[in-house]
Amino acid sequence: MKATFKGDARMLQQVHLYNAVLLILMFIGAWYIFSWSSAVSVMIGGLIASASFALLSRDIRKVMDSVASSGTNPNSVKRLAKVRLLFNFYLRLGVIALILYALNTRMPIQMIGLAVGLSSVMLSVIIVVLGKRNMDYSAQQFKGA
Repeated sequence: MKATFKGDARMLQQVHLYNAVLLILMFIGAWYIFSWSSAVSVMIGGLIASASFALLSRDIRKVMDSVASSGTNPNSVKRLAKVRLLFNFYLRLGVIALILYALNTRMPIQMIGLAVGLSSVMLSVIIVVLGKRNMDYSAQQFKGA
């Protein structure tokens, strides 16, 4: 039995969409304001963060599906699933560290641009969550009127 979290899935799709748009805008802005190497650094950072976020959301969805399929007792979820989630998280973190190290030593990459790109997912999550909060508040006002 697969759990369906329609609102959560929609928010996740919005985060991915806003992230793509935000990353393109940050790439163009870095290219226009600074330089091509800054824009490439922003794009590389954004692609790394986007890939990591997509893989993490997939892993969490698997764990949540197993919790939902276990019925009313979430403790019946195998400890192995939790350990696998943490192992994958730290493995992904290590791979990202190696990629960043390789980029830093092999390519002329700008660290500030890379950090801006890496923050694209965080900014997208903030935008979507704040937008959702404002929509909920507006809906409550409409119902109360």
